Amino acid sequence: MTNTALLSCAGRPVGRYTYLPSDAERPYLHPVTTLAGTPVTEERPADHVHHLGASVAVPDVSGHNFWGGRTFVRGQGPTVLDNHGTQRHLGWKLCDPDGFVEELGWEAAGGELLREHRTVAAAALSDTAWALDLSFSLTNPGPADLSIGSPATNGRPGAGYGGFFWRAPKEASPPDVFGPTADGVDAVHGRAADWVALRGDNWSLVFAGATEETRRDPWFVRTTEYPGVGSSLAAAERLPVPAGATVVRRVVTVVADGRLDRAGAAALVRRAVTA
Repeated sequence: MTNTALLSCAGRPVGRYTYLPSDAERPYLHPVTTLAGTPVTEERPADHVHHLGASVAVPDVSGHNFWGGRTFVRGQGPTVLDNHGTQRHLGWKLCDPDGFVEELGWEAAGGELLREHRTVAAAALSDTAWALDLSFSLTNPGPADLSIGSPATNGRPGAGYGGFFWRAPKEASPPDVFGPTADGVDAVHGRAADWVALRGDNWSLVFAGATEETRRDPWFVRTTEYPGVGSSLAAAERLPVPAGATVVRRVVTVVADGRLDRAGAAALVRRAVTA
């Protein structure tokens, strides 16, 4: 059985959140749309069937896969393993049309590895733009220390994905990508920046780290193979999560109609992060 919650902004539907998926290992937002109704997420595309709109996905929590697909094994490459975990919806603390607060258990190997507190909110920025504010707190409730890794920390250079991740739709041409002072994938991928923008045919997405800790995480960016942007928890080194510790991140995404330029993207980010 699939259960969903609708997300609205300025009285318009802008997203659907699937929180009890029957055929996926984590909750996710899809479709997410601009205020004019243009879809800006993709679900289970043929190139990566485990890409699920906008979600929190981690490929390695102490050896357990909360990303989907194959696991990168050092010296072996991408490998099919029976190591997949599930982000289980435990209940709502709040569930309103413009946002929600959710409790989740990250479960694997018959137990709960992490307990998550997730907050999602939608806020209008202008007649053509709105902001999706997503924060998550991951707490290690057990007696054993854990760590978060990525294919990069397991030996695959440049593949430091894991954390907040947004899969955008494929179009005839790859989207443009730029940051506050840089243009192109090579200039923004694997680097920390206050924000990164992805610009398609008639839509723009601007991803901004909304806390100091989040802004220190490098961005993971793809455009040619597929269009996607993530904020990397473990881009080069494993992130320790000792027993009782909590990892907190917050990403605000500007969802806009039309093709924003650098000045327009920066202005909307300032408005979104302080809204």
